[in-house]
Amino acid sequence: MNTLTAVPRTRLFSLAKMIPSARAPWFDRLVIALAVILLLVACLGEFMAPYDPYSVQPALALKPPSQTHWLGTDENGRDILSRILAGARSTVFSAVFIGVAAAAIGVALAALASTLGRWIDELIMRICDIMLAIPPLVLALGIAMALGPSLQSATIALIASLWPGTARIVRGVMRKTMSESYVEAARSLGASRLRVMVRHVIPNSMDVAIVHTAFEIGGITLILAGLSFVGVGAQPPSAEWGAMAAAGRNYALTAWWVTVAPGLAITFAVVTLGLFGEVLQGRLSPSRRKKS
Repeated sequence: MNTLTAVPRTRLFSLAKMIPSARAPWFDRLVIALAVILLLVACLGEFMAPYDPYSVQPALALKPPSQTHWLGTDENGRDILSRILAGARSTVFSAVFIGVAAAAIGVALAALASTLGRWIDELIMRICDIMLAIPPLVLALGIAMALGPSLQSATIALIASLWPGTARIVRGVMRKTMSESYVEAARSLGASRLRVMVRHVIPNSMDVAIVHTAFEIGGITLILAGLSFVGVGAQPPSAEWGAMAAAGRNYALTAWWVTVAPGLAITFAVVTLGLFGEVLQGRLSPSRRKKS
């Protein structure tokens, strides 16, 4: 059964439609290579930085890009390239953690809704409907403001605002899977509801959860940077990309590189992760593999 066809178009954004050759093998390999590079930078960026990303040197404040400082320096004389490399860990890993945590909560609640009685199903789904009626950025902004400005608050806020989407999608797939003949056979052999869910339903629904999460991580990166930009996410002197862009907005006309450099880094991460989600769907979908 191709469960991926059950995934509605509720992703934060889709990029493959903009690129006709997105399904070409060379394009898939390029996207995977860019995703690997992004992951390596997130893991090793702090060690790759040519300068101390947190060392304040007022004499070098707002220096334009040069051979010494390829992306220039910020208002405190810190090397922007070093800060982007060091901040990749908090930006990318936070987005990945948020996506995985939200997916785990969503799958767990979807399993409960599909296994327990009807009133539990209705309760969980109505909560999802209420939360899905509010845009993720608005809901996350409200929760983060209530918790206080910090990267941890933004992380909790995004997890709380994104799990309903996964729960709603996976619950629909699980309900369909539970009507399959092999599940009915397991029940007829005396398997308990818990055993059926753990051994059959959840494994055959995980491809949908994985693809949905991969799609969402790119958008999560953008929202996380947006929360930091408006002041409820990562706080100075953090090298998180959204906080760096926010710190440079006061110098947009006189030192454009302070904001443009982290903005380009955010754009690269969002586009790469979004396209990786498209590639992952093509690799996990049997029908798409036959077409390629």
